Amino acid sequence: MKNKFIDEAIKLAHQSVHAHHGGPFGAVIVKDNQIIGRGSNQVTTHNDPTAHAEIVAIRDACQQIQSFSLAGCTLYASSEPCPMCLSAIYWAHIDSVLYANSYEQATQIGFDDQFIFKELSLPHEQKNLSISQIQDESVLNDALEVFQAWENSPTKKHY
Repeated sequence: MKNKFIDEAIKLAHQSVHAHHGGPFGAVIVKDNQIIGRGSNQVTTHNDPTAHAEIVAIRDACQQIQSFSLAGCTLYASSEPCPMCLSAIYWAHIDSVLYANSYEQATQIGFDDQFIFKELSLPHEQKNLSISQIQDESVLNDALEVFQAWENSPTKKHY
């Protein structure tokens, strides 16, 4: 049975390709059976490597409902979300994801995320990216003060 929400995500992916806005990806976010966020890939349009369809849809949905939490929502995507988008989906507290095209299908057209998935699981010293903690005690103390200020702030919002 066809689903109107996945159909909308695929439609957004088609529009992105035909309008030359970015890659062949679209996503919608649904709450209470209503679309509250839409997104298509805009990486090349905005010169923004984070402007994946899912991220654009998350930003749109959060603006629409004026909340950083999308608990109670489902994300429909034209393709299986990449590692960055999966992380954003978790941070947004989205309840579930339904997708059409698989990682394997995306790989066949040049979108291969396996390297990133593998890199994320490695210890820092084994990654291709140089990543290490600064060892200057003064810097570490300054950074820790910021965390302590947050911890003690009466106006902080947990997310």
